[in-house]
Amino acid sequence: MAGRHRLLLENAQQLVLVCSRGEEYLRRDGAASLALLPGASLVVGLDGCIKAVGQADVIRNQFSGATFERIIDCSGKCVLPGLVDAHTHPVWAGDRVHEFAMKLAGASYMEIHQAGGGIHFTVEHTRKASEEELFNTFKHRLERMRRAGSTLVECKSGYGLNLETELKMLRVIERAKQSMDIGISSTYCGAHSVPKGKTATEATDDIINNHLPKLKELKLSGEIHVNNIDVFCEKGVFDLDSTRRILQAGKDIGLQINFHGDELHPMKSAELGAELGARAISHLEEVSDEGITAMARAKCAAVLLPTTAYMLRLKQPPAKKMLEEGVIVALGSDFNPNAYCFSMPMVMHLACVNMKMSMNEALAAATINAAYALGKSDTHGSIETGKQGDLVIINSSRWEHLIYQFGGHEALIDYVIVKGKVVYQNERCGTMSSY
Repeated sequence: MAGRHRLLLENAQQLVLVCSRGEEYLRRDGAASLALLPGASLVVGLDGCIKAVGQADVIRNQFSGATFERIIDCSGKCVLPGLVDAHTHPVWAGDRVHEFAMKLAGASYMEIHQAGGGIHFTVEHTRKASEEELFNTFKHRLERMRRAGSTLVECKSGYGLNLETELKMLRVIERAKQSMDIGISSTYCGAHSVPKGKTATEATDDIINNHLPKLKELKLSGEIHVNNIDVFCEKGVFDLDSTRRILQAGKDIGLQINFHGDELHPMKSAELGAELGARAISHLEEVSDEGITAMARAKCAAVLLPTTAYMLRLKQPPAKKMLEEGVIVALGSDFNPNAYCFSMPMVMHLACVNMKMSMNEALAAATINAAYALGKSDTHGSIETGKQGDLVIINSSRWEHLIYQFGGHEALIDYVIVKGKVVYQNERCGTMSSY
């Protein structure tokens, strides 16, 4: 196949396709055994999409007359789909390192929250920060996520709790969408906490009557494109009725439902999400058996966050039960001032050790299933012809090293690729080529 193409990856020891038949998601047996090709190559076209995947000699013959902007010899290396981080809070000012000591001394999440820390501390600093300051720190965080292999990231607002600051955060996310080589799914999370001076009912009314109409207006004008609506459904925050009202109002303006549920107390969030047609629910440490059944039936993804359960010393979410019941299990880093982790390889490791997932299940959860949780599994999450050329090349003969080597991703990852363009290259691989 003659012509010019963007990228050729040659002779990979293992090409981890994850999916090979256009699956939207993997559950049960599908997640337990992933599609994999030994001794394989792939081609990404000038449009950033994968044009061919196959045995190295077949690809060599098929593209014998073609030219490429970049060729990478992957002998002895593994190629995986770009990782998908299905839950992050990356736009904020003011860190909470001082709270880590409080947590270590035994203070609970809600105790810190009630003492004026937690979300309210971050809200105060984020409201004061300029848009430029927020963008610069956000960009740096995204670059760190990308170096750890993430090529599609869900990014929430939620540290404003008033319309002005929520819009400031969403503008920052929109700017990164337009200017950075990384996929972003943006989430309006104005119901992250009840603002000081308001009741939950007043906050709910404000969101429905003021915030969401403004988002609809900005979407129609093309200024901000928000993908998802999120609510922190929790005892002492937004109850089930308030959560239902906000999520339904968001759905009515075309947003996907993707919310926090059943984290600290059993709230029947999973049942509510299944009823409303939610795309995904996050946390679920306290999910009920009925909620698990409802999510499996509704094809509502469970976005599990091993870093949160680990750092807050919570009960682990029942990942194995969910997998056995047929729930679509995804993973996220929950990067935020309270759970400061950029690395999906570390998230996968924690999922395997603490939530008893297999390595295959963890990789499926951090690729195709995380993409499904964001409504993007038609373009992301696996190495298949027609999908976006988002890829990670690791310097190892077995892909499992990405999970096995806890905290070792900085030495393991040689290249991170978005739309066929090298966006990160390890120093040992020489100088970055320009396009």
